[in-house]
Formats: sequence, structure tokens, C-alpha cells
Amino acid sequence: MTQQRSARAAVFSAGSWGTAVGKILGDAGTSVTMHARRAEIADTINTKHRNPAYFPDVELPHTLTATTDPAAALDGADFLVLSIPAQALRTSLAAWAPHIGPDTVIVSTMKGIEADSGLRASQVITAVTGVVPDRVAVLSGPNLAGEVMAGQPAAATIACPNEATAHRVQRACHTSYFRPYTSTDVTGCELGGAVKNVIALAVGIASGMGLGHNAQAMLITRGLAETTRLAVAMGASPATLAGLAGLGDLVATCSSPLSRNRTYGTHLGQGLSIAEATAATRQTTEGVKSAQAILALAHAYTVEMPITDVISALLHETLTLEQAAAALMQRPPKTEH
Repeated sequence: MTQQRSARAAVFSAGSWGTAVGKILGDAGTSVTMHARRAEIADTINTKHRNPAYFPDVELPHTLTATTDPAAALDGADFLVLSIPAQALRTSLAAWAPHIGPDTVIVSTMKGIEADSGLRASQVITAVTGVVPDRVAVLSGPNLAGEVMAGQPAAATIACPNEATAHRVQRACHTSYFRPYTSTDVTGCELGGAVKNVIALAVGIASGMGLGHNAQAMLITRGLAETTRLAVAMGASPATLAGLAGLGDLVATCSSPLSRNRTYGTHLGQGLSIAEATAATRQTTEGVKSAQAILALAHAYTVEMPITDVISALLHETLTLEQAAAALMQRPPKTEH
């Protein structure tokens, strides 16, 4: 009897969340090849089973290898898992596309909106590669990389128009500490993941300004309301926004000091300039890059998003911190729902 080979995944790239996803896949029994831009990162992963740039104290599965060659990483891959900045997706994917196999499923873990086009990551993927939407899945949820690397319990939603494809991805990343659920609501999952970053900036600002837990809870709750309004207007199910990819991700990102978006907002709330907050945060902050594109979607779909509106203005330095806080609190009263 012939033994069936394990699934193979190519993870692009070897950043914080890419490393965590690679560990999840490896722990689930999936064979993983990680694409790293720097040879020293790939060499250390291959020889010491650790990523020296991210979580160097955590040992990676021995079935996880690394390479700087995108063609080698994608050779025979059942899954291509993309974990790169959303604004770099189009250019990077265009270079990698010729090496993607005809049956490879592309899994997006990105939580941003392309600034120039207003497209979600799955839409950019289909536009660049020409693959059908049934071959594109989205993984999203309350997944702070540091906690996942420590093996702490986490869950996520895997969304794909094709349920069978979503189940394939689910099997490839289900471990004792990582529980994936499936969905067909790609739009809801992607918008939940993108907008929560903007709301986390607002919560971080409130924290940095010392405005208290009441203000932070208000922003989280009303942030969920405006996220849901936009998602539903774009065809998503409101139930998705009440789930892991919506409320779950929003709570984790807004509440944890491990969240780079909340951290960036905290720096702003403490009085740092945009440039100083960017330098202090050091990692890609998707909410900063996507806020204006999300606001443009809100205008296109005639959806009111006051928190996103204020944060976008603050990032473009047309509002001060004090003016931003006042703008939200001085809105006319209305019924909650």
C-alpha cells in the first residue's frame, strides 16, 4: 500500500507572522519551505531550526526548511501562504507568479487594503496571477504571533468560496494549539482583518492619551459597528464580523501590547510625530497604510465610518490629537442600532 505524502506549503516570507504560520503548518504535519529574502536567515533556519530575526529562542519544526529561491520554495507546493506587507503584494506576487503550480492553493494572511486600488488581498491575488477565486483562501483571526510561537491557544477563520478548498487548508494547519474554522465569506474576513487595524490605532491613541478603559471599550464597540456596516454593504455576512475574523481579531489587536497597530497608536497618543511613531514601532503597521483606502471604500459604498475618518485625518496631519478626540465625542447623539 502506497503511503500518501504529506501536504507541502511554501511560506512567503520569513517575517514575524510568516514564521508563526510556518511553525503552525509544520506542527500540523505539513512539510514547509519558507522563502527568506536574506541568505543568513535561510541558513540559520536550515542549520539551527531557528529564525534569528524573529523569535530566535523558539525552535522551529525540523520539517521546516528555508531558501532564498522562490522557484525552489514553490516547487511541488500544495499551498502558497503569503505573509508580506499588503502594499508590496502586487509587485512581489508578479515576480513569483510564474513559479506557482497549476493546482497550488494561494492562502492570504494579509490584513490590509491596497492603497492605490482599494482592492482586498484576495482580489489582488486573482488579478495578478489569473487564478480562479476557488483557489484563493484567506486566514484571519486573533493571532498574535508571539503567543502562537509560544504554543498558546489560538483560533482563526479560513475563508474560501470553495468549501472543499477551505477544508484542505484547515487540515494543513490544525494543531493542538491552533484551531481553524472554515467559512465562505472572504469579503467579511478580509475587511474584519483590515479595518480592525485602524480601530486599534484609535484605541492605542486613547491609551497613550490616558483617556481610560471606558474610552477604549467605546472605540472597540463602535469600531465593530462601522466595520460591520462597511462589510455588509460590500456583501459580507454580519455573522462573520461577530466571529473570529471580526470581533475576535478586533479585541486581540486593540487590547494587546503585542499589537503593532495599537503600539503605533499609543506612540501617537503620547505625543510622538508620525515619523517618530513609525521609527519607534519598527515593523509594518497595516492600519497606517490602509486607513485612507478603507475610508475611500466607505465613501464609495456610502457608509459612515467616523473613527476611520478621524484616524485618516490624524495620519494626514489635518487634525490634532485633541481635535480628533473632540470630533468623535461631539457627534450628534443617535440610537445605537
